[in-house]
Amino acid sequence: MTTFVDRVELYAAAGSGGHGCASVHREKFKPLGGPDGGNGGRGGDVILVVDQAVTTLLDYHHSPHRKATNGQPGAGDNRSGKDGQDLVLPVPDGTVILDMDGNVLADLVGQGTTFVAGQGGRGGLGNHALASARRKAPGFALLGVPGESRDIVLELKTVADVALVGYPSAGKSSLISVLSAAKPKIADYPFTTLVPNLGVVTAGSTVYTIADVPGLIPGASQGKGLGLEFLRHVERCSVLVHVLDTATLESERDPVTDLDVIEAELTQYGGLDDRPRIVVLNKIDIPDGQDLAEMIRPELEARGYQVFEVSAVARTGLKELSFALASIIAEARAAKPVDEATRIVIRPKAVDDSGFTVLLDEEGVYRVRGEKPERWVRQTDFNNDEAVGYLADRLNRLGVETALLKAGAKSGDGVAIGPDENAVVFDWEPSMTAGAEMLGRRGEDHRLEAPRPATTRRRDKEAERDDPQKEYDDFHPF
Repeated sequence: MTTFVDRVELYAAAGSGGHGCASVHREKFKPLGGPDGGNGGRGGDVILVVDQAVTTLLDYHHSPHRKATNGQPGAGDNRSGKDGQDLVLPVPDGTVILDMDGNVLADLVGQGTTFVAGQGGRGGLGNHALASARRKAPGFALLGVPGESRDIVLELKTVADVALVGYPSAGKSSLISVLSAAKPKIADYPFTTLVPNLGVVTAGSTVYTIADVPGLIPGASQGKGLGLEFLRHVERCSVLVHVLDTATLESERDPVTDLDVIEAELTQYGGLDDRPRIVVLNKIDIPDGQDLAEMIRPELEARGYQVFEVSAVARTGLKELSFALASIIAEARAAKPVDEATRIVIRPKAVDDSGFTVLLDEEGVYRVRGEKPERWVRQTDFNNDEAVGYLADRLNRLGVETALLKAGAKSGDGVAIGPDENAVVFDWEPSMTAGAEMLGRRGEDHRLEAPRPATTRRRDKEAERDDPQKEYDDFHPF
């Protein structure tokens, strides 16, 4: 059974916003008391957060599809819908988030670090929020915006100070077990270790983590054996420790050749040339191992390596190795730049940025792309003429109609708003007045134009004077 997973594909879907409500307040002797439809609730986000208690991505291997809850629709009597609940997914420290093309989206290091994998959709405004001095009784509401869906890849890169690398059965697991309190599986056959093991070592005043990286053999960087699966776990380390077996029973192998093979694999993998190296000659408790260690040590030191002769079984030479690693790690930590305070970068839009583009495609259709027009289209109920007229007003105020005229669009030409696979296509008519024939000016309800008592008129005038501008496009906080 799989117990450790360090790479998964996650399919995250945020919650959709709830629809706004179109409602008219009714009470005795006042059947049309004005709009009172509430707003829809916001959809829940999908949030990844680093949790030190989580060490594997196994949960997402078994359940890769995750979805936040939707916002609830608004209701009459100005009742807003409930917001969807955010879906918080814990991930291990050192998780890298990539898109399906391999581009890095985030690198989560440190307890509590978060990344929003899917943004919840906005709730639609009810007709009460859409009412204004010009549009006293909207007979429509805005639809909720669908939540963001995203396919991402999660890769775990172990956060450790020291990485033990070497051939299978070189004694890496035994070494980490005596240097720390870790209890990895240990046996005398290759590929005993199938997952990276972590241990915490204390040497004087320095505390550091050490990782046993399994499965490095010739061809590992090209995917042979298990090496490619775990080479990513050495990327964050401060020092690499080559564990060489001086008592191997394989006649075609020797420690120096093993070192050259592992170094070649690390070089082909890339990105590790700047890490200091230490060589550990293990198993010197065996007579032949001690003799071979004394024989090859001068050659390794001539190459510039710092060499330690140890025995994980007899527990000899471990104290010197532990303090040497602590010294290198302390220097590496001191050399890291001090974290600066988080800066907020403000990039104002250019004065000529319209927020959308108009392009003529090969099929002769004018395609309108932009965050606002695309969102407005998704919020429009096209079964409601008044809502379509409101959309036309919004697009006109944004300048879409003017841009289409400049691009050469003529009456009857096809216009598509949105991405190719999910665009709304219509035949364009300049100064579109959908629904205006029935309603007079868009958004007005002539049923409310009957004479009203003086007290009611005075109250309406006071509300109109005190009411701030409520045009959704420019002033609403959603």
